[in-house]
Amino acid sequence: MSTPFRPVPAQEELATMQRRLQFQPVRNPQPRTLTPDQVEAYNRDGFVKPFSIFPDGEIAAIRAQFDRILEATLAAGGDSYSISTAHRRYGVAWDLLTEPRIVACVRDLLGDHVVGWGSHFFCKMPGDGKVVSWHQDSSYWPLSESKTVTVWLALDDADPENACMKFLPGTHVLGHITYRLSEEDEANVLNQTVEDIQQYGQPVYDALRAGQMSMHSDLLLHGSEANQSARRRCGLTLRYCSMDVRAGLDWNQKGVWVSGSDPTGHWANQPRPQE
Repeated sequence: MSTPFRPVPAQEELATMQRRLQFQPVRNPQPRTLTPDQVEAYNRDGFVKPFSIFPDGEIAAIRAQFDRILEATLAAGGDSYSISTAHRRYGVAWDLLTEPRIVACVRDLLGDHVVGWGSHFFCKMPGDGKVVSWHQDSSYWPLSESKTVTVWLALDDADPENACMKFLPGTHVLGHITYRLSEEDEANVLNQTVEDIQQYGQPVYDALRAGQMSMHSDLLLHGSEANQSARRRCGLTLRYCSMDVRAGLDWNQKGVWVSGSDPTGHWANQPRPQE
């Protein structure tokens, strides 16, 4: 049995870091790619969707590259959730992290100086039975500010039948929410679970066609159910923050400058891998 994905940094250092876990609204009266209504929706709901980025032919070619990566990962003993920080190893992931059509959307939420630091394939195989419990991304990350935007790019069609992601609108403004550890739950991909979720309202499904993407705040409560269908559901998460965010645990070494620059030299600017 493969070990569930556990995105936990060293807890001692994370506990001592000075982190501002509070949503900072976007102030952008003249966005260049998004509409003002989309910026307002992000501030109000904590997410905005959908954006059609890749036409059918392009996303099919990207999916084929991922299929080869997944095949090699499984052959080496990994599982479909274990392809993390993919831009440091795979050229296709680096290309997607730096894709101008994606970066243009992110830049309207984060400003002109943006670093991409995360890329993780979340691939739910048909009938895999694993849930992603309700959680906030910022709980896991050794970052000084809650100023990360996550892009969720659909490689496969994602809908409620094959366990697309779910959001709880407006929960991003609540700050850090208490969770329980769920490390012993083999059916849970993550090890943090926010409970009593009904108090936060009704979830919204992040249904996307292959080639579309959504964007959400690192403080937004989200999760997904088990894929009980006969269809795969794969998406690539791409993580971006503004250059003024500081990273602990050497996470700054994951960085790729996707817009502007970092005059402080804190964030690395990793080159494209050859593989």
